Amino acid sequence: MWDLLFLMLERMGILVTIAFLLTRVPVFRNMLRNGDETIWTRVRLIVAFGVMGIIGTYTGVPVDSEALTQFFPSYSLSVDEAIANARVVGVATAGLLGGPMMGLGAGVIAGLHRLSLGGFTAFACGVSTIVEGLFAGWVGRKYGKEGFISLRQAFLTGFLAETLQMVIILLLARPFPKALGLVEVIGVPMIVANSIGITIFIAIIKLVYREEERFGALQAQTALKIADRTLSYLRQGLSPESARAAAGIILEETRIAAVAVTDREQILAHVGVGSDHHHAGSRILTRATREVLETGQLKVARSLEDIHCSYDSCPLQAAIIMPLSASGRIVGSLKLYFLSSKQINSVNIELARGLAKLFSNQLELSELERQARLARDAEIRSLQSQISPHFLFNSLNTIVSLCRTNPEEARELLIQLGHFLRQNIRSSVTYQIPLSKEIEHVQAYMAIEMARFSDKIFMEVSVDENIDDVRVPPLILQPLVENALNHGVRPLNREGIVYVRITNVDEGIRVEVIDNGKGMEPQIQKSLLEGPVDSPSGTGTGLYSVHQRLVGLFGEQSGLRIESAPDQGTSISFTIPKTGKGQKVVAYEDSYHDRGRRDVIS
Repeated sequence: MWDLLFLMLERMGILVTIAFLLTRVPVFRNMLRNGDETIWTRVRLIVAFGVMGIIGTYTGVPVDSEALTQFFPSYSLSVDEAIANARVVGVATAGLLGGPMMGLGAGVIAGLHRLSLGGFTAFACGVSTIVEGLFAGWVGRKYGKEGFISLRQAFLTGFLAETLQMVIILLLARPFPKALGLVEVIGVPMIVANSIGITIFIAIIKLVYREEERFGALQAQTALKIADRTLSYLRQGLSPESARAAAGIILEETRIAAVAVTDREQILAHVGVGSDHHHAGSRILTRATREVLETGQLKVARSLEDIHCSYDSCPLQAAIIMPLSASGRIVGSLKLYFLSSKQINSVNIELARGLAKLFSNQLELSELERQARLARDAEIRSLQSQISPHFLFNSLNTIVSLCRTNPEEARELLIQLGHFLRQNIRSSVTYQIPLSKEIEHVQAYMAIEMARFSDKIFMEVSVDENIDDVRVPPLILQPLVENALNHGVRPLNREGIVYVRITNVDEGIRVEVIDNGKGMEPQIQKSLLEGPVDSPSGTGTGLYSVHQRLVGLFGEQSGLRIESAPDQGTSISFTIPKTGKGQKVVAYEDSYHDRGRRDVIS
């Protein structure tokens, strides 16, 4: 018995070696990784493990007749009638990995093969092989965690499955004494050896998955590192400059011969091997690239003919070509070149897929940001169109009326109006402006308004001396002052005052617009920051737009804060965080005075 056990373990080494070599084959590894994706893949796995069961039969140990006749002298057993085999290793492994259906399928294949070999145990062994496959599948389905059972559970499954086979042989094989003698000889060696074999097979499969996970982790780390380094470039969109920077980063982070990026018509960048004749700006000639741009599907070019390079001695022999998409359409391609088609493996293909997906997402974000900028610019132009017409006509009427009575004052107002309109035009094409320019803009507006309502409205701008000139979105201060005028102090039957205070605080630069007007209810304060509102006196679009632009640029902490109460006036403020030191804001000096009573600007 011990000799038989050691001999079976020796033969088991053949089966384990075959199993190990199988897991090195990319096709088999892919089937293991994607075993649950399609029925066809499961069928192929069933056939593979069924063949492993057949190999286990052929690598078995023929049982010597003398081992039985010493127990039962009246019976003799031919060598070809009984084999101490490892058939269950492939079958049970199939069940443990794929569940009852896969175990049943592999068991049927290996069991029918055993039945065809004949012998007094043929039927019993065939049935037991099928039953063992089902049993292992049940164990794998019930106790498997994350697709695997532990090595201890694998050993116990093999132990119980082989014990079950011995019981079935005793129940079905006839004559019974002969079956009993066979079990006496092969029972313990097969139970022990096959339990060890199943455990080793599961360990090998686990090793394959661990390798895949490790490669996947390294691949993900590389892809994320590339994505992080290329983000600032691809956010600018797909251009020769961003393509060249991104391709260079990929080349640094990977062991690829060359990297190229194209749009739909031409090569935007090519770095690495072959850059002496693969020039940026050249039209796309590769048939495979054209196919990728048309179909949106990954393409692997495994020969120089597929690459279609016109340069006779081009060292680039293979490539992986992926589509790049944005806004639901193909905008270009990413090409990873290799010196040999043998360098293209599943790891490189998955890396290419990941890079293409990341790049497409970054290009999508770039497009969204571009659309957001367009919307923001349109919003600013909309604000300007709301401000300019009636303000311009009223200002001109005021200046016309002053031309006869006070020409000097009319001249000063024309200067202020020109400055206001010029700054409005500049704001429409500028993303950010210095805070000092925004202050000058609102001062010009206030000077004109005070001239129009000199007996009723007074305004004042106060700026701390030690204020750094930070950059802010255009038209964030003037709409607040206009709101204070139109909805705060003008409805009053008394003198109205509007203060603009800019102070240096710990959090940054605080901007406040304060009026002594009629104030507002708490529910109105909240609704003004949630969106435009329907009101006889206006929609609040200006306030909402300022709030959204401040939050989008500086964060929630920089949004508008409204403090108001009915008949108690209103204070609207925001804080610009300190991001660095720049030039100091120079306080705007204006020579205009309000008919001798006070300075417009202090």
